Amino acid sequence: MRKLLLLAMFLTSATIFAQGIITGTVIDSEMDGPLPGANVMVVGTQQGTMTDFDGNFSIDVEDASGRIRISFVGYETKTVSFNVTNGETQDLGQIVLSADANALSEVVITGVVDLAKDRQTPVAVSTIRSQEIEEKLGNQEFPEILSTTPSIYATKQGGGFGDSRITIRGFDTQNSAVMINGIPVNDMENGQVYWSNWAGLSDVASAIQVQRGLGSSKLAVSSVGGTINVVTRSAERKEGGFVKASVGNDSYLKTIASYNTGLNDNGWSGSFLLSRTSGDGYVNGTEFEGYNYFIGAGYRLNDDHDFNFILTGAPQQHNQRSFFTSLGSYLEYGENGEPNEKYNPEFGYRNGKEFTFAGNFYHKPVASLSWDWDINTDSKLTTSAYASFGRGGSIGPIGRINGDRYYSLPKTDDGLLRIDDIFAYNSGQNVPDFGGSREGYTGGGNAYQGAFVNGNETPSDFVNDAGHIYGPENGITRRSSINSHNWFGLISNYQKEINDQLTLDFGVDLRSYTGFHYRRMVDLMGGDIYVDNNDKTNPYRFLSETYEPTIDNTLNVFKSIDDEEKIDYYSEGYVNWQGAFAQLEYVGDQISAFVQGAISNQGFKRKDYFLYDENNEETDWENILGGNIKGGLNFNINEQHNVFGNIGYYSKQPLFDAVYLNDTNEKNPNLTNEQVFGIELGYGFRSQFFNANVNLYRTSWADRFETTSATFFEDTDDEIRGVANILGVTQVHTGIEFDLYGRVGNKFRWNGMLSIGNWEYKDDVNVSYLDENQNPIPGAEDAVLNLDGVKVGNAAQFTASLGADYQIIDNLSVDATYRYADNLYASYDATDAEDADFEVFELPSYGLLDLGASYGLDLGENRLTFRVNVNNVTDNIYISESLTNRLAGPGAETWNGVNTRNNVFFGWGRTWNASVAFRF
Repeated sequence: MRKLLLLAMFLTSATIFAQGIITGTVIDSEMDGPLPGANVMVVGTQQGTMTDFDGNFSIDVEDASGRIRISFVGYETKTVSFNVTNGETQDLGQIVLSADANALSEVVITGVVDLAKDRQTPVAVSTIRSQEIEEKLGNQEFPEILSTTPSIYATKQGGGFGDSRITIRGFDTQNSAVMINGIPVNDMENGQVYWSNWAGLSDVASAIQVQRGLGSSKLAVSSVGGTINVVTRSAERKEGGFVKASVGNDSYLKTIASYNTGLNDNGWSGSFLLSRTSGDGYVNGTEFEGYNYFIGAGYRLNDDHDFNFILTGAPQQHNQRSFFTSLGSYLEYGENGEPNEKYNPEFGYRNGKEFTFAGNFYHKPVASLSWDWDINTDSKLTTSAYASFGRGGSIGPIGRINGDRYYSLPKTDDGLLRIDDIFAYNSGQNVPDFGGSREGYTGGGNAYQGAFVNGNETPSDFVNDAGHIYGPENGITRRSSINSHNWFGLISNYQKEINDQLTLDFGVDLRSYTGFHYRRMVDLMGGDIYVDNNDKTNPYRFLSETYEPTIDNTLNVFKSIDDEEKIDYYSEGYVNWQGAFAQLEYVGDQISAFVQGAISNQGFKRKDYFLYDENNEETDWENILGGNIKGGLNFNINEQHNVFGNIGYYSKQPLFDAVYLNDTNEKNPNLTNEQVFGIELGYGFRSQFFNANVNLYRTSWADRFETTSATFFEDTDDEIRGVANILGVTQVHTGIEFDLYGRVGNKFRWNGMLSIGNWEYKDDVNVSYLDENQNPIPGAEDAVLNLDGVKVGNAAQFTASLGADYQIIDNLSVDATYRYADNLYASYDATDAEDADFEVFELPSYGLLDLGASYGLDLGENRLTFRVNVNNVTDNIYISESLTNRLAGPGAETWNGVNTRNNVFFGWGRTWNASVAFRF
């Protein structure tokens, strides 16, 4: 027995002395940062580990020499040799993984993309990589992939394709920046981002980085809520590609094909993608069809010069549920006392085919040319020139039948619009419950006596023909509101490494934008002709030209609009932007810091072809200076703990609609810059098995001018709809955010998020009211709105999520995510806040459970993958937002405590999708 024990001890010590330790750090080439969760295996053995949240790994090896293989889904696998002597450690240093052909992206990375680095850039940041986007987005809207990020609230709004919206710390995209490879995409007039124009981003994104609060963007104009950076660029790709098909609920079908050429001997490379998406839509009456194309061409002239060209666009057409619907209507057309969350009151059927009064068709291609010039070893210049041409608009109705707008007309038993009867009435046929037969025209257009002439909903300022141009007999026409644009820009950044710790950046941000706004007819709906009297210089025009709201009519973005027949209004908006920025950054062993500043001039001009004669149709330029200064510091206490803080002040120019009021050339007499002050503190913890971040923030946003809807003498025969111009609005948003990541072994990962906000208005404000024709409303004089301490609506101020991924066996994994939203307040009409005891009601909280599973099958150098997602597994019915603020007083009919007279949007119930992809 003693001999056996001695032999065992000898063999054990021999094994120990035969072992060594291999360490290293795996780096993501796209994000220039650590790649957590990468697999590290010793080739030919079962020995393996995973990188921690700093990308580090340590692995014991039994042999003195050999190879390790590092892999991560969506990235090239890399094999590295090692040589160790007994008991020693070999550090392999940084091992860089590049994304492979499975994830389409550009050919080069340029410096105009301001991406935050973990434990270095002192901002609150979350990064979502291509694997998660590809697997978990499925048939959801693109912003919804960010729903597990702290302080983000995303909804589908009405539920049409691409109609979703997103807020960051309570601020919508009008006040949060969205950039693609460093190029801004927020509309230059109204600041909005219409996600239907960018539905293809999920196909081409390598990563999405959300910087909450001040962010690290150096651009001349910063955001209030945060910055969403969508990254499509990466290092050169090897040759290869993929094809993918997805199916889902409500006839959802998506097909994608992509191919990368790789870098040839002459320095050229290319990436190409084409996809098509279609379906009936979860919400009734929301059919859609969309395409996405991506062309990237790169040229490496030599080691000092890289060029990259991108052209991408997503032409689409989709029907919508564009207006909030009363909760009572959802219940009326539901069953067993439960609402029909799919109900849509804005469509019907024409000869058995879906016909809508709410839709959108648009095409917004963006082309960019980037040049990276390494001037010498310590300086480089990065420049991106870009152009965007947006063409398209929305679909809607204009006109009335016997004084009723389309939504007030009698409906079918299941609540749909009687489209065939509207055609019949417009053409003079008898529809008794519409109020009898239509009378022929007897107005001033002698050539059209007795014809069925359609007209507008509002009186003309130039001609009085009330019985037909505006009045009970003017019929209903389907029209399009066109919002097209031409946009050109250039961003250039020069970077100089002063020494090993200090880097200086400075550059310019130049933009020029022209927006075209008018209406045109889609369908006379049985009428003979349309009369328009809103053009001052030509006030009595009879028109018949119609234009289909289809993808085909958006493809030619260079087509002239001069010959199109325009109705109702016609104006152009001009915005010119000249900005300069500079940043000084310090990166040391423990401390990193930056200070940056920017100054910009925004010029605004408006031209109106309808409301003014030729001598007065164009305004002068209104130039407004603005700028920002901000800075931050990060301190790495040790390898596990770091703290940071940042502070900043913006003088932010107002949006176009605050410069020229109420769609006229009238300049705002109270024009002033908005004042934004933000401060943030953060703490981070890193270890091999657990990662945590905590952020505290306060953002004050003052001197805002806001135009919103207002309703006067509501629920009476004298009800008037108009607008409220609100001066001097101040919001204060404070909160705390937690995000957590962890793993148990190599197969189980989990993540969590918690954000608690307190977003309120500060101080009472003055308001002035105008009706639909921009005239003061008698009996509704200027007033004071009691907003002090009132909660900000339409964004959940408490959100939380918990998710887990488990690898059952090789190539088979399952995942689950639970999301919870609370402290969600209704929006409200401006006139509501005149009450001294005004309060805003809170919508019911809700939670959603999503499940998914993935399986991969290796076929030599190719791979076949399958994915299934089920969202809202429990089929929870919930209200995602409310437009109105009608409290549930005594005697009120309610559903889940909400007054049924409120106009709301419901979120989607249970949905599913499945996909198969072949990569080669």
